[in-house]
Parts: sequence; structure tokens; C-alpha cells
Amino acid sequence: MPWGRTQESEADRIGLNLMAKAGYDPATAIAFWERMSKAVGDKPPEFLSTHPSDDTRMRQIREWLPEAKANFRGQYRAVKSVNS
Repeated sequence: MPWGRTQESEADRIGLNLMAKAGYDPATAIAFWERMSKAVGDKPPEFLSTHPSDDTRMRQIREWLPEAKANFRGQYRAVKSVNS
């Protein structure tokens, strides 16, 4: 398949950084996936899916948070310095 878990994970990482650059706290993505995990019923095993499991997504987001938070802090500093 041309699109699979690798591309979905790449999109998650890009989205996490874009939300941080837009001024949204990237740490909220974990809470979002926790809610999604509870809201949806039975899911196929990850190896049968084109999407990462919710657990995999949350683990990856935790790994990417330092990078995304650096973008978030950078965005905050830029806004703060303009308003000072």
C-alpha cells in the first residue's frame, strides 16, 4: 500500500509541530488520543491497519514533545517580544 502507518506517523509529527507553531500546547495531543482510545470500540490489531494504534501514537507524541514544545516556546517568545 502506498500510504500506511509510516506516513500516518509522519503526518502526526508534522501536525504536532504545526499546532505548536500556531500557538496551541502540543501536550494536549496526548489527552486527545486518550479520549479517542476510549471513545472508539474494538479496533483491528495494528499490523492489520494502515494507521498506528492509539498506544503507538501516544508513545510517539511523547517522544516528539520536546521538539514540538521548542516550537511552542519559540512562538510564545516571538509574540511576547512583539507585544512588549
